Amino acid sequence: MLPRLYNSEISGNCYKVRLLFSFLGLDYEKVPIGKVPGSPTSANDVPTGFLKLNPRGQIPVLEMDGQVLWDSTAILIYIARRHGGEQWFPLCASGMARVAQWLALAQNDILFGVARARSIRQGRQIASLEDAERFAQRAMATLQAGLEDQQWLAAEHPTVADIACYPY
Repeated sequence: MLPRLYNSEISGNCYKVRLLFSFLGLDYEKVPIGKVPGSPTSANDVPTGFLKLNPRGQIPVLEMDGQVLWDSTAILIYIARRHGGEQWFPLCASGMARVAQWLALAQNDILFGVARARSIRQGRQIASLEDAERFAQRAMATLQAGLEDQQWLAAEHPTVADIACYPY
């Protein structure tokens, strides 16, 4: 059975997963979710039964290898370790920590800054655009500093850190 990705084409977090599948040449099935679950404007639009897959009501969700995984970071790590080897998510402590710090940036400053500002500007979220832009500026400065002397964020080659920080 092909992995099944519960997905929205406009979700940057879903795009991260699709991008890693593409880089690894893995086939999967997309299950479209019309509106992005978890956003304030679509809280009542979560498909029936979806909360059994992810109690947070958010996408992406991945059904793969007989299990259900939710959260783009967890999904990226699983796919990377299962199918991508050391290149995409290293096992050595220092390599893993370097990747993890960029994953944290993606799920904090980038999400609450760049992604939130995008969502506010598209009318999909009601929040302070000024606060989101402050987070976004900090995220972009951190990324710029991280890439000042190297091509990739956490290693001499792309890792899930680069994929996690890229979409927004």
